[in-house]
Amino acid sequence: MSYNLLKGKKGLIFGALNDQSIAWKVAERAVEEGAEIVLTNTAVSIRMGTIGELAEKCNTIVVPADATSVSDLEALIDKTMEHFGGKFDFMLHSIGMSPNVRKGRTYDDLDYDYLAKTLDISAISFHKVIQVARKKDALNDWGSIVALSYIAAQRTLYGYNDMADAKALLESIARSFGYIYGREKKIRINTVSQSPTPTTAGNGVLGLGDLMDFSERMSPLGNASALDCADYVLTLFSDLTRKVTMQNLFHDGGFSSMGMSRRAMRTYGKGLNAKFDDVKSNQFPFGDGAE
Repeated sequence: MSYNLLKGKKGLIFGALNDQSIAWKVAERAVEEGAEIVLTNTAVSIRMGTIGELAEKCNTIVVPADATSVSDLEALIDKTMEHFGGKFDFMLHSIGMSPNVRKGRTYDDLDYDYLAKTLDISAISFHKVIQVARKKDALNDWGSIVALSYIAAQRTLYGYNDMADAKALLESIARSFGYIYGREKKIRINTVSQSPTPTTAGNGVLGLGDLMDFSERMSPLGNASALDCADYVLTLFSDLTRKVTMQNLFHDGGFSSMGMSRRAMRTYGKGLNAKFDDVKSNQFPFGDGAE
């Protein structure tokens, strides 16, 4: 169902790779809600993915750009404004990659050159995107910028590795730039902390399947899908959230407020009982051990 939430608005969306991408779902839903968009990703990602299909579906263009390159971003913003015939209203930063994760380097054995790339790609690129847009005065007053984050920015989750550091930095950038851009142009900047989601990038996280199962059992509403996330992001692009800024907004079915759920406790209890039964069978093979 369309509500025309973004009728007349224009936006730039970073990070759509294929139909698993949250950015892909955001693009589709933004157009359904009346927006015009421009898509961007790195040249390599454009070749690897199927973003051309999305552009055709959304009747728009794809502009190759490396979000870690200021010169690329300057050219991207110029081409986006040329396409729209002026300023635009929203941007989505859906970018994240860790060479340490890809190479199987654990957090206590990081390659620091890889770490620098993780931070640049996954967080500092957000600062660069905002800074270039601001210097070019690319966004209309009361515009909206959203980046995708994860609860590992606040809590330790096994296997998320140096991406946790990147997400913490990402959220800090949203607060710091949110004050500056909000004060000057009423531009609001927020991050959305999404449930673990089986995107191409997400699938690279160690133990993602187990993590998704755990968060599903913990969350009273269950995990939020990529499409659920897209719907939420659209509200942040809309005029309904004009006074929401500098926030990290949890979109995770309630996971972030939970300590232990009944479903998770039952699973944990079954695991303990199975482990104890296994120990008993090894120590007391005839079943005469004391409980």
